[in-house]
Amino acid sequence: MDLRGLSPAPVTAFTRDGDVDHEANARLARWLVSVKGVKSLVILGHAGEGTFLTEDERLALIRTYVEAVDGAVPIIAGITGEGTKVAAEEAKKCKAAGATGALVYPNHGWLRFGYQKGAPQSRYKAIWEESGLQCILFQYPDATKASYDLDTQLDIATQEGVVATKNGVRNMKRWYVEIPELKKANPNLQILSCHDEWLLPTMFDVDGLLVGYGNIAPELLVKLIEAGKAQNYTEARKVFEQLLPITRTVYHRGSHMEGTVALKLGLVKRGILDHATIREPLKNLGEKAEKEIFDAFDAAGVGRIQEAVLAAE
Repeated sequence: MDLRGLSPAPVTAFTRDGDVDHEANARLARWLVSVKGVKSLVILGHAGEGTFLTEDERLALIRTYVEAVDGAVPIIAGITGEGTKVAAEEAKKCKAAGATGALVYPNHGWLRFGYQKGAPQSRYKAIWEESGLQCILFQYPDATKASYDLDTQLDIATQEGVVATKNGVRNMKRWYVEIPELKKANPNLQILSCHDEWLLPTMFDVDGLLVGYGNIAPELLVKLIEAGKAQNYTEARKVFEQLLPITRTVYHRGSHMEGTVALKLGLVKRGILDHATIREPLKNLGEKAEKEIFDAFDAAGVGRIQEAVLAAE
């Protein structure tokens, strides 16, 4: 997979009754891949409420996305199963449904208890060998016990089937030390930042972005990536400043989970979704937050997608 660009992590659209809305999800997929510079769509992750869906819903959503993009970009599925065997079986089913890649989440028990040495490596190996899905190493924030040390990252990054890393360590001391070491160990490893709330400091070291933010402002994020690759700080700063009102209202919130709700509201503002229905345990943000988010899009000059554009996708 060539992920050197923008890989949005789409939300999952629901009907007002709470069922997966396949028509709305297909519309979102078609619009995102129409943006030049979008390299993949990564579904069933945190932004997509992936762990809030049943297995049947997850597999059906993969099929919807695969059909909607019609080969334009690979569809990457979040693999979240707890046990290694469970995760490998999950990956096999996602591959059969049409996925090309796997964003491999850590065993979520590790968030609380930490991981044993070698266990993450085995997880990636099993997923690749059982499914053939190209794997993305997912580095969690430094504040969690599921954030891999450098040796673990290096082991995974040099395993067969691992093509990229989605790094969200959110500790720039580690970023500046570990990213060069990963590049040295595997020069072909694609470095993707997922620091939605503070992208600018990471833009000059990466091949692309894998972000929920890609739902709502893909056009500007593509420009940000281009500026970063050109080492053009002035232009990158300009895009960053334009996006800042949106960044603040979507991601500078009390909980990062609120970002998913805010993303859906942003898609309503842009005319992609008709409403921002979510699933528990997410909660609506309220009318005040909705107005703040809508006003932020106006302040950033990020407008509604024209009906004619959507109809053409």
